Amino acid sequence: MRTDSALRLLRQRRFGFFFWTQALGAFNDNVFKNAVVILITFGLAGIGSDRANLYVNLAAGLFILPFFLFSATAGQIAEKHEKSRLIRGIKLLEIGIMALAALALWLKSLPLLLAVLFLMGSQSALFGPVKYAILPQHLDEAELIGGNAWVEAATFLAILIGTLVGGWLIAQHGGATWVALVLMAVAILGYLAARGIPPAAPTAPDLRINWNPLTETVRNLGFLRTHRTVFLSVLGISWFWFFGALFLSQLPHYTKLYLGGDETVVTLLLAVFSLGIGAGSLLCERLSGGQVEIGLVPLGSIGLTVFGIDLFLAAPDLAVGPQLDAMAFLGQAANHRVLWDLGLMGLSGGLFIVPLYALVQTRAAPAHRSRVIAGNNILNALFMVAAALIAIALLQAGLSIPQLFLVATLMNAAVAVFIYGLVPEFLMRFLVWMLINTLYRIRRQDLRHIPDNGPALIVCNHVSFVDALILGGNIRRPVRFVMYHKIFRIPVLNFIFRTARAIPIAPAKEDPALMEQAFQDIAAALADGDVVGIFPEGALTRDGEIAPFRSGVERIVATTPVPVIPMALQGLWGSLFSRRDSFLGRSRLPRRFWSRIGMVAAAPVPPEQVSAAGLETQVRQLRGDWA
Repeated sequence: MRTDSALRLLRQRRFGFFFWTQALGAFNDNVFKNAVVILITFGLAGIGSDRANLYVNLAAGLFILPFFLFSATAGQIAEKHEKSRLIRGIKLLEIGIMALAALALWLKSLPLLLAVLFLMGSQSALFGPVKYAILPQHLDEAELIGGNAWVEAATFLAILIGTLVGGWLIAQHGGATWVALVLMAVAILGYLAARGIPPAAPTAPDLRINWNPLTETVRNLGFLRTHRTVFLSVLGISWFWFFGALFLSQLPHYTKLYLGGDETVVTLLLAVFSLGIGAGSLLCERLSGGQVEIGLVPLGSIGLTVFGIDLFLAAPDLAVGPQLDAMAFLGQAANHRVLWDLGLMGLSGGLFIVPLYALVQTRAAPAHRSRVIAGNNILNALFMVAAALIAIALLQAGLSIPQLFLVATLMNAAVAVFIYGLVPEFLMRFLVWMLINTLYRIRRQDLRHIPDNGPALIVCNHVSFVDALILGGNIRRPVRFVMYHKIFRIPVLNFIFRTARAIPIAPAKEDPALMEQAFQDIAAALADGDVVGIFPEGALTRDGEIAPFRSGVERIVATTPVPVIPMALQGLWGSLFSRRDSFLGRSRLPRRFWSRIGMVAAAPVPPEQVSAAGLETQVRQLRGDWA
């Protein structure tokens, strides 16, 4: 496993140039969008106040529309062509669009400004599938969370800074000229950064492009449904954009009516939320331990729910008195609660969305990855439009903005329960993550030997009652563990084991029927392409040493020939769940709290070379002296 920090990743060519390319593009989009909104809102484009709101909404719609029209085609193009060259072409297109934007700003032509917004949305729709599909080609899986964290953090910060810069520049004397110069300069910088992106080979070079956006959109959505976990992850991502769009779109009116703040307070709240997203994204990389840790997703959804409810409670009544600027707002201690709520909602959002993006990237078939991401972009846009329509309907029905926030938050809780009910893996990983990260610090080594696809058998030494949880919580693929039936039935843990589809087994002298059923279940699981984990010692160690491996592993491989991956757990002897102490001893606080442990894997052993004695020797060598 790579040990590069997320910060070090920025300095590497395979990620750094791409990072700046996408960040500069997001910045440019929002400089222009906010400049246009200001021009329309304040009548600088010749629009009366009675029609300003109509054109503001039209501008937003024109930017989103290309995601429906072109995402499906963009996904195909990203699969068929080399991605770094494609990105350079898209950035050259951006330079041309920014030149047209400069002309539109100089002329103050509303039709041309709106046309440029449509073209910018089209360019973003083309870039979207490439943006996320290129990361798995340039980053190791251990780096993927960090890469996505930087991308999400940079995107939200670029949106914030671009919005601020666009609004400030357009309000200056000669503002249109300043905006045009910034747009051109940033577009050129983005193209220069793109020239440093290393090549990324096409994943489907022989793909025949379907230019019909309608039929291809239906086909892209079909790709999403081929993998249940990917599809539900995309729904989770789209829900986040629904939730965020609903909250952020109401923030200006919420600030004015319920907080008594002016436009500087709106900017302050947006900044706090965006910084929260960035912090949560980067925290996600740290908490995940260099792997795609979907256990953080429920933690994020819990945070969104808790702090969303508190935001409703923070300002339920209409504000009275004069409007406050940002400094006056900060000077009132009661307002700090709103800032904390928005910041922690943003942080929770980062924890929620980063693992989902990484999960889609790793679980989607490489030949379809760009089209899956294109389908994700289509659903994201659809959910954001739905958020706007639902907000309008609920407000027209008489709900206040705080009540709308409460409804959205309760919907978030319901969606979370629905998704985690359909895919218990999310909730299981959350519980496992909470347990193992409370008790242990884990060093992972060579887990890349576990294949990304196809059946495999993992054999490991057996040190503690939570060995299966530790292994299953750190191996990127779901593992069906074979475990002693009495451990399988431990209260609370049983829920996790059943959710993970563990296979209970008993010695022949205890329950011969259960033992035979276990071997049948193992064969069926391997035949289905699953990863199965066993502890060939047959029991927990009572002295910290590795007991002789039993012949059951040979029987399994003889029935279903699959590669066998030797693994070893290190440092668990003497921990809370080992048998070093008596039951009474284990009921005390552990002598080593948050202790460091290790897990290491070796290269797969071909089925024809498998023997119990040989695997035992390998596991002993892997564990070494660190019992």
